[in-house]
Amino acid sequence: MAIELRVPALGESITQATVGAWLKKEGDAVAADEPVVEVESEKATVALPAPVAGVLRRILKGSGENVAVGELIGELEAGASAAPSPTAMANATPTSTSTPTSTAIPTATATPTASPTSTPGPAQPGISANGSSIPRAPLRAPPSVRRLIAETGLDPSAVARGPVVRRTDVEGAVQAREAPQPSPGGGAPAAPPPAPAGPRERAVPMSPLRRTVARRLLEAQSSAAILTTFNEVDMSRVLALREKHGAAFAEKHGVKLGFMSFFVKAVLEGLRAWPTVNAEIRGDSIVYRDHYDIGVAVGGGKGLVVPVVRDADGLSFAEVEKRIGELGKKARENRIAMTDLEGGTFTISNGGVYGSLLSTPILNPPQSGILGLHKIEKRAVVGPGDTVVVRPMMYLALSYDHRLVDGREAVSFLVRVKECIEEPERILFEL
Repeated sequence: MAIELRVPALGESITQATVGAWLKKEGDAVAADEPVVEVESEKATVALPAPVAGVLRRILKGSGENVAVGELIGELEAGASAAPSPTAMANATPTSTSTPTSTAIPTATATPTASPTSTPGPAQPGISANGSSIPRAPLRAPPSVRRLIAETGLDPSAVARGPVVRRTDVEGAVQAREAPQPSPGGGAPAAPPPAPAGPRERAVPMSPLRRTVARRLLEAQSSAAILTTFNEVDMSRVLALREKHGAAFAEKHGVKLGFMSFFVKAVLEGLRAWPTVNAEIRGDSIVYRDHYDIGVAVGGGKGLVVPVVRDADGLSFAEVEKRIGELGKKARENRIAMTDLEGGTFTISNGGVYGSLLSTPILNPPQSGILGLHKIEKRAVVGPGDTVVVRPMMYLALSYDHRLVDGREAVSFLVRVKECIEEPERILFEL
């Protein structure tokens, strides 16, 4: 029985998507709920799972093709065993050779245009001596080259220099296509396209997710009065608590005690004290939110995404850690759902995991605040009695919308976060 694979609903107002990488080939066996293909929307990349166990029989939309929500992109045969697909069998020829990393690409058949007075010439590839077309052996290409061909829209038979299409063949054809062409009248060549790829460059279309990130970052810069205030925090007490109670915490709750749960709890204290940082501007009104949905930026399989920890004020340390871990895993596996990304009243971004010492985070509209965390670095600081001591220090950065949040509120919020981290007794700590 044929099972259709269609583009799933990807969120409110999203009607278009792009087919990403096919994780299975035609003829491959798949298990129920096993990811088959990635679908990229303007907000995230989602892996489409197989609804039942069977075999992937047909791939109807290749990587890089734009599709609509609900459109058919492939077919499964439920309960079947792996066997060569009809397409693969049709492409196979007795003389064709293959490698484990190459896949046949159908080629166009040449159509001769001979005049009545022309005389037969030497036989050409794909054309017999009398001018009739003959079948060509299928070209082959590695998966990465197949995707590049799909993205550029080139004809594989027009760029190949041998039986296997190489990346250099495709890149050379792209450069030739984008090179200035002389005008028909022999005058000056037409204007070149903006910023063409050079001899040692590659022009690759932006993914929907990257286009959306670029657009939203630009909108944030142009639609809000973004200002950033900084502070530094001594991480000694938090590190000591994690060292002392980390093993017991993990044994009881089944999850490690990380830094993020401390900062989520500290941010909640700051938002309760300064609710404007948790508000947003809608038209001519200020909307104060009485709930706390904290976005936590994580690196996904296709880029940075910000899943939301819902009602964080009602969660324990262990529940916060578990929720962040689940969302991070889904993002890395491209299983993040639109409902995981929507909403959010405040964002925390931890650039310290990548080694960032100091940065100015950009707002996630329509939110009015984002807290940037950075790497912990031992530094000499002045301690009690003007003594110089070495402490594990972290820089904090709060970017905020100055149209709504005054400097006094922003600085006070950041000081409250600092106090809660340096004196964690201020926040509830559950074992």
